[in-house]
Amino acid sequence: MIKWLAYIAAAYVAYRILKKGYDMTNDQTDYLARTIWGEARGEGARGMQAVGNVIMNRVKAGGWYGASIKDVVLKPYQFSAWNVGDLNRAKMLNATPAQLSTARKIAEQLQSGALPDITGGATNYHATGISPLWAKKMTKTVQIGNHIFYKE
Repeated sequence: MIKWLAYIAAAYVAYRILKKGYDMTNDQTDYLARTIWGEARGEGARGMQAVGNVIMNRVKAGGWYGASIKDVVLKPYQFSAWNVGDLNRAKMLNATPAQLSTARKIAEQLQSGALPDITGGATNYHATGISPLWAKKMTKTVQIGNHIFYKE
């Protein structure tokens, strides 16, 4: 009986490690930096940090959003730069290290906890030129550049 409980516990721990995205083949910082750059490269460092804050807030919330940065950013139709057919996708995937430099620094600082959350706990955002239906059900926290941020 104790042996079976140990196997179950080990399997659960292994599952959580894999689910959290702690695999050595995928660089979580790269997913974060590319998403930040793909979504907000025209918004300057503050706008890129805000998008990064949303991603990190979703990772912290877990559940439906996902258990790791990779899970969160690759969730279908959540970050348009990853959508197949989106014009930004090819630019983001082919961005050079020089182009990604600022986004990567921001990503590293966000992961280490060195940057504050400037979105007020936001888990969602959209560009100012659109009015998605989901936004009516959420609380606006702040507008930074051309993005409006929300939390539940």
